[in-house]
Amino acid sequence: MMLAGCEGGVLDPKGQIGADEKYLIIVATCLMLLVVVPVIVMTLYFAWKYREGRNEIYAPKWSHSTKIETVVWVIPIIIIVVLGAITWRSTHELDPYKKLEHDKDHLVVQVVSLNWKWLFIYPEQGIATVNELVFPTDVPVEFRITSDTTMNSFFIPQLGSQIYSMAGMETQLHLIANEPGRFDGISANYSGEGFTGMQFDAIATRDEAGFEAWVEKVKADQHILDMVAYNQLAEPSEHHPVEYFGDVSQGLFHKVVMKFMQDHHPIAGDEHPHHLSASTMMEAEK
Repeated sequence: MMLAGCEGGVLDPKGQIGADEKYLIIVATCLMLLVVVPVIVMTLYFAWKYREGRNEIYAPKWSHSTKIETVVWVIPIIIIVVLGAITWRSTHELDPYKKLEHDKDHLVVQVVSLNWKWLFIYPEQGIATVNELVFPTDVPVEFRITSDTTMNSFFIPQLGSQIYSMAGMETQLHLIANEPGRFDGISANYSGEGFTGMQFDAIATRDEAGFEAWVEKVKADQHILDMVAYNQLAEPSEHHPVEYFGDVSQGLFHKVVMKFMQDHHPIAGDEHPHHLSASTMMEAEK
């Protein structure tokens, strides 16, 4: 009752993935309380019942009780079996790499964690933003995530799962917002002195028209995110303001990923191909 006014966290979901995870948290907690609550109650009861000065018979020197053995083994086994079944089912259903079943196409957003800010690239729209993520309500979003620095963690608590961003790797996350609003996006993995300011706004527009209007506003910005601008942006900064780029150099996200795969060469111009074959990647690693 004292927490009824709290909002904005994992127990106040605004998306289907977040709602499913809230249900999982509540079910798992209730199942474990089936053991925890009786143990606490019995501990207090026994301490009161056998306290000094009472005439209760206390006979600790016994070797076996079938009833007690049955209770302490059967009930936990049942709970573990139920938890195991729920965990197996939810692990597959809430796999962050699994695309959401929806009648609308996924919106692709490429995410790069920097020191100490978030870069969002919209490859289909040809724009990019810093510390502001916008998407339409009731449209599934496919996040492709990497890092240009230390390992980090991309997390929008009200929408669902967190997933790590790692240099030289691409992780994926699929989320959806079921209602419009402005949600807090955070880094869930400590990454240095600017960690506390590594936050962003995740904004779900009321409809796709609102999202398109926002895209046009960003496109009107004259800044271009090419390699020179990216290298400047990648310099460490704290509490970085929201920034828009009306155009993005083609294949920028893939170059960031491959930056750590090609003999650790720094990002150069367009001499690196945007997509490398498996054999080329193996040669680069060598």
